[in-house]
Amino acid sequence: MQNRRLLDKCPVLLECFIAINLAFLAIDVYIAHSINAFAHRAEWIPFIVSIAAVPLLLVARFMGSTQVNRLTGVGVGWVSIFVGVGGMLYHLDSQFFVDFTIRSLVYTAPFIAPLSFAGIGLLLIMHHTVHEESLEWGRWVLVMACVGFLGNFVLSLCDHAQNGFFDWREWIPVYASAMAVSFLMTAIVQPRNAPFLALCVLILALNGLAGVVGFYLHLLANLAAPAESVRESFLHGAPILAPLLFPNLALLGIIGIMGFSRK
Repeated sequence: MQNRRLLDKCPVLLECFIAINLAFLAIDVYIAHSINAFAHRAEWIPFIVSIAAVPLLLVARFMGSTQVNRLTGVGVGWVSIFVGVGGMLYHLDSQFFVDFTIRSLVYTAPFIAPLSFAGIGLLLIMHHTVHEESLEWGRWVLVMACVGFLGNFVLSLCDHAQNGFFDWREWIPVYASAMAVSFLMTAIVQPRNAPFLALCVLILALNGLAGVVGFYLHLLANLAAPAESVRESFLHGAPILAPLLFPNLALLGIIGIMGFSRK
């Protein structure tokens, strides 16, 4: 009975997931754009959007009608998509479209990072347009998690290629995210296979563990790096929040699998 009650809370868990992610995106954007002190005014847009979206969604959820909540969620979703796609094009234009080389792709601003906003936006739109009791709801959540892990694969590959994978442990997120993508793709087309879904949960848990270990290693690297101050070390060193994408997406994948389990 208790398990059933937990499974029924999947939509609420997804809403909490979205709100927390928008809040952390504000922190991540602030850290990333502080490197050049927000040199361009456009760099404030994702920060302002993520800061404003959280209270707006919460007010609509707890104080508005069902229709108001739905319209707010869909509206914030579309704004997030525009911010994400626009940010990706803005990052690519910084260097990649000038040189159009693999080197410029690796060393330019992380072009996939802004798509986190697009992912959150798609989740919001899906949540408010697909019936939460349907099998498609869980399937779409898994699709988003799978795409997120694909982004993690590319980001891990590009970021660690900057130092030529000097430490063998830098390959761990590459292999872990690739494994998550392959397992989730299979789960999307086999949502009724309970033993395989249990294996997927294990793979997601291992990805979450890899992310926590990665956070610890990035933290140690920044504390040990020679810099004028700790702040400079964290601004220009290993991206401290990047590894936390792994447990974050692992949680999203588990929410999707829980959605399957309700049926």
